[in-house]
Amino acid sequence: MKLLVGDLIRLVETPKERAAETLAALGGVEGVAASLDVSLEYGLDGNNAADLAAREAAYGRNYIEPEKPSTIFELMWQAFQDLTIIVLSVAGVISLILGLALPHESSSGSGSGDKEESNTAWIEGTSILFAVVIVVFVTALNDYQKEKQFRALNAVKEDEKIKVIRNGVPAEVSKFNLVVGDIVRVDLGDMLPADGLVFDETDLKLDESAMTGESILLRKSRTEAPFLLSGTKVMEGVGKMLVTCVGESSQAGIISKLIMGKGSKPAHDAEPTSEDYVSIETPTEMADPILDDSKGANNSEDEEVVSPLQGKLDRLTLLIGKLGLAAAIIVFLGLVLRFSIETFAVDKKSWSQSYWQDYLDFFIIGITVLVVAIPEGLPLAVTIALAFSVKKMLLDNNLVRHLDACETMGSATTICSDKTGTLTTNRMTVVECYVGGREFSSASALASSLSATTKSALCDGICLNSTAEILPPLKEGGKPEHTGNKTECALLQLAGDMGVAYADVRKAGDIGHMITFSSAKKRMSVVVRLSAQSCRVFTKGASEIVLDLCTAQQQLDGTVRPLDASQKQHVYTSVIEKYAGQAYRTLCLAYRDIALPLEEVKSWSDDEIEKDLTCVAIVGIEDPVRDEVPGAIRQCNDAGIVVRMVTGDNIATAKSIALKCGILSPNDGSLVMEGAEFRRRVLDTNGNIVQSEFDKIWPMLRVLARSSPKDKYTLVSGLIQSNLFPHGPQVVAVTGDGTNDAPALKKADVGFAMGICGTAVAKDASDIILMDDNFKSIVNAVKWGRNVYDSISKFLQFQLTV
Repeated sequence: MKLLVGDLIRLVETPKERAAETLAALGGVEGVAASLDVSLEYGLDGNNAADLAAREAAYGRNYIEPEKPSTIFELMWQAFQDLTIIVLSVAGVISLILGLALPHESSSGSGSGDKEESNTAWIEGTSILFAVVIVVFVTALNDYQKEKQFRALNAVKEDEKIKVIRNGVPAEVSKFNLVVGDIVRVDLGDMLPADGLVFDETDLKLDESAMTGESILLRKSRTEAPFLLSGTKVMEGVGKMLVTCVGESSQAGIISKLIMGKGSKPAHDAEPTSEDYVSIETPTEMADPILDDSKGANNSEDEEVVSPLQGKLDRLTLLIGKLGLAAAIIVFLGLVLRFSIETFAVDKKSWSQSYWQDYLDFFIIGITVLVVAIPEGLPLAVTIALAFSVKKMLLDNNLVRHLDACETMGSATTICSDKTGTLTTNRMTVVECYVGGREFSSASALASSLSATTKSALCDGICLNSTAEILPPLKEGGKPEHTGNKTECALLQLAGDMGVAYADVRKAGDIGHMITFSSAKKRMSVVVRLSAQSCRVFTKGASEIVLDLCTAQQQLDGTVRPLDASQKQHVYTSVIEKYAGQAYRTLCLAYRDIALPLEEVKSWSDDEIEKDLTCVAIVGIEDPVRDEVPGAIRQCNDAGIVVRMVTGDNIATAKSIALKCGILSPNDGSLVMEGAEFRRRVLDTNGNIVQSEFDKIWPMLRVLARSSPKDKYTLVSGLIQSNLFPHGPQVVAVTGDGTNDAPALKKADVGFAMGICGTAVAKDASDIILMDDNFKSIVNAVKWGRNVYDSISKFLQFQLTV
């Protein structure tokens, strides 16, 4: 291996305008790969443990050390900042000082009873201070355990599987086991786990805003922009990446170390071990602007938000304190007036210095009344109730990150839930397939009805026009592991159920050109070489779009018939709309044979390639509703909690899923709305909420379809700000899994992040993490939140009556 860590860091940080020149001086991607002793085609030898260990020792592990956790003493100091704790501490200290320093002696003499009282006067103050210590310690210990659990869960979440090529075959390895020299397969939607050089790419575009601040998508190619940065996301296209920097040597790791204050950027003065290579100059530091922005963002203090329960307890404590202070003043003045009248007016005694002791006794009695009136056991009762509920919530797959979220869930009135993965299983399945004018509900029936020609056209298109993988189960008896796009995995599963091994089809296929999926075109295609003078185009995408590009339809027996406009309309109304009404996601699979060499076809435009298609099939793909969801939503309705679904799916699919879940009931007058209509009705020209218009909509709004994360934020904000009902504003819980959901998660009274499919940003912004991504767990959180209310109510009943 001829390159050191410093060489590779300098290589990745090369300015854009010098990237091609610098890489060419090193021999291109092939030259860097040769320096790292790796084959771009076969990757590393996964069976050579010594080589993998040597790479980890030389270049570091793909792991970024997190910030040190708070110590138990730091957490105790934080818990001591509570106002009630401070008041109790002051009262306890005063009571203790008075009890120890001022023995009880009255002008009337001191008997044995007074002496006994003097000997035990310190108990009141000591008891208060002891209660404070217990409350502070229990709170700190609970926070410590909670942070420890969160770090453990985060470590498991971050240990994701990365698609690599080792020994010449696709494989998956732990993110932490990725080493310099690995070949990573880069697909749409992937978050890059390390820095590297791209090669074998097709229309690859990345969102690097998290690293560079540039919001536009950046096209990557091995000749013009070959450097890929860790922490950036693939938005379009596919490709492969040669890993060059991992862990704390990657750009994400360097920035993390700067943020955590672990020191300056890594030294770049490591001398290359080979004189064959030109030196790579250290460029302008690319991370500094990002850090400057983050500093500016952190200057503003976060607004302190008080939970509903804490607000009620604060008001109750203030009321009790006022009553106690009034009672203390009345007792003190009453005793002073009575003593003064009896002594100076009735008994006609003259002033004596000993009377100061009597007045001091009256003052101590007043202070005692005030101290006794304050419910010093309330913080401890709240802490114990919360600690108990949080522990039980963890058993119900709720990891509570902020303790007050537990109590807040007890008063929740609205839950804004995602659909995919929360209400549904997030495991796509093909449930209907339309081929040659007939519909099939099972793969076996479909396979037995198709001719070899039609079966080949269908299954070859599924296998070749896809980047997803289905891997063996991790555990014996488990389900196969789906990696990549969930919809493509459903199609691969259909091909497998029809007896076709997708790996064999891909090995035999000669893909010469790929048109990657984009949200604008809503389709993707591959061009496969059939012979020296012919090729076939396989296309799949949104049913109505691909069907419109078709001019023929494949029949069950392998023949092809023309497809005119009226027939297309019939297919659209009788199949596509029918499937959409049943909440199925529909895709059209098509192909085109071209009697020209593949090299010539590759020079055509995408639109020229993707026309005159032959429709093979229209599939209906379903993400089934979780079995336990309808019952959980009924429980919410019975508890007075309204569940609203916020989804990006079309309005027909969203409405169908809502009916299956029980969010909607037939003819109940509930409102189902698309995001565009929602924005038009509730936002002004500047994008601000018009609360009066919002209040006209939200009481009956149950489903928000075709919505964006910004729509979710608007919905949550409007619900919290609304004062439509006299009993107070809505207490809103919201679920989210994506980075863009973070604002809504922070804005909500309780934010639930998905523990399985949620991003790190979403989890950091959340209050509770759903470890199983299941809506049923949210209902359990409500149950334990209400348990906190019940426990505190019982304590107050006992405290105030006694």
